[in-house]
Amino acid sequence: MENLDRIDRNIVKELQLNGRITVTDLSARVGLSKTPCQARIRRLEDQGYILGYGALVDQAKMGAGHIAFVQVSLNDTTTPSLDAFNHAVREVPEVEQCHMIASTFDYLLKVRTSDMPAYRHTLGEKISSLPHVEHTSTFVVMESVKDFGSRAD
Repeated sequence: MENLDRIDRNIVKELQLNGRITVTDLSARVGLSKTPCQARIRRLEDQGYILGYGALVDQAKMGAGHIAFVQVSLNDTTTPSLDAFNHAVREVPEVEQCHMIASTFDYLLKVRTSDMPAYRHTLGEKISSLPHVEHTSTFVVMESVKDFGSRAD
């Protein structure tokens, strides 16, 4: 974000808080008229600072309230093996996030399912069968205190 000025940063911040804000309201909040504000939004999108817009969804109400974090260790960490794992893990819909980690394990996954039996199936049939998976460790979430987009009470 070093190429962004204060107004660009404020535009991004406001859009993160409310992606449905009108350009008129956004321009008033960041101190610009409507046309320059629209131009900046378009530039931020074109340059990849703003990747898209979407709805924040209550995952529990959508049947995906069970969250587990999974540490994954691979039996081979050469570039082709990492690439194979990376490609395959993107195809598992229950994996919400996947991060390569500098630690005693290789990847940390955030997995969402409906309940523990669904998670066990996902772990046993999908995650454990991904290329080069040697070992997994699961940490089940008891309560989400703060999650992306959550609002303070």
